Amino acid sequence: MQPLDSLLCLFLIAGVVGVASSLCGFNHIHHWNIDSLQAAASAATISWSLTLLAMGFARKEIELELRNARLKTMEAFLIILCFTQLVYIAAIHGASTKK
Repeated sequence: MQPLDSLLCLFLIAGVVGVASSLCGFNHIHHWNIDSLQAAASAATISWSLTLLAMGFARKEIELELRNARLKTMEAFLIILCFTQLVYIAAIHGASTKK
């Protein structure tokens, strides 16, 4: 497997886990109890950690400057996604303190 293939595989895994995290978040909004909060927070944290791992690889690939413009664009979107997922986690925990 080439490094590009493993990088894209990690991007796809992080994306699928991110979609699952969003579904848990929608479930939490629908039910709004402590059980759904724990599931949403844990799924969001796992998704964020995988996205951070993919972001580290993306930054490394950007610094190597061996990629085309499309892959650099995808890597830039992944870096932006890391910060939006952090805001998502903060929103989940912030909403848990309010009744």
